[in-house]
Amino acid sequence: MARKRGISTQATDPAERLYALPLTAITAAVVGVVLNLALFFAWQVWWPQGWTLAHFEEVFRVIPVGRFLWNSVCLTLMTVAGKLLLCAAAAYPLSRMQFRGRRTVLAIIMVTMILPGEVNFLMNFLSITQLGLVDSWFGVVLPNLVTAISILMLKQAFDEIPQDLLDAARIDGAGEITILFRIMLPLIAPWLATVGILTAVETWNDYLWPSLVMAKPDDFPVSAGVLYLRGTYGSSTRVIAAGTILTVAPVMVAFLWTQRFFMRGMDGAVK
Repeated sequence: MARKRGISTQATDPAERLYALPLTAITAAVVGVVLNLALFFAWQVWWPQGWTLAHFEEVFRVIPVGRFLWNSVCLTLMTVAGKLLLCAAAAYPLSRMQFRGRRTVLAIIMVTMILPGEVNFLMNFLSITQLGLVDSWFGVVLPNLVTAISILMLKQAFDEIPQDLLDAARIDGAGEITILFRIMLPLIAPWLATVGILTAVETWNDYLWPSLVMAKPDDFPVSAGVLYLRGTYGSSTRVIAAGTILTVAPVMVAFLWTQRFFMRGMDGAVK
């Protein structure tokens, strides 16, 4: 009985098991970490020795950055405007109208969130080809106009609006289109801003789908056009880094400017 008692005490006491670890192994691990950190920081120069804009000038000389930025702005605005309009038009009936198959449609929309976006590349490309939209901006924008997460976010926003407000509008003779555009959409402006910001960032950073659809380099967005630097300056990481900064900087500035709208929308989502 005493022997069993001693074994169970040893198995259930974590402090004794910790002290039982070999001190040599712990010491070796600490020394290894210290040596690795010393070697890492010894070979790193975190502050540039000389400031220069030559790499940015080289990027502007090699690729038409201004043209690529304009293409990205146009594609982003088209995608954001189309998504807000179509997703709001899809979310409003799911939130405020009762019709047969409503729960089934909502379930199908939620199931599509499980599939990664890359799964739809083949079907989207075949559809774009059949419609004759290959090598056009509409071919890039069309598959991204409706997403399940945007519909569900706007549906949640519509659900929070009191029903009495809609009933009063219907008594005054307002139709569903008037209610949607004159009452509902202004009330969910923070949610619309959140969906718009997320869509803008996603569209601006997307390079795989535009690279598949577009054939003429002059119509590429900046996220896809900057990849030309990888072939021309494959060994010059500084020029590639300068091109990457030019790609990311507009999104960062735009997000910092619109983050208050984003936070309002996320605050409504949490509530």
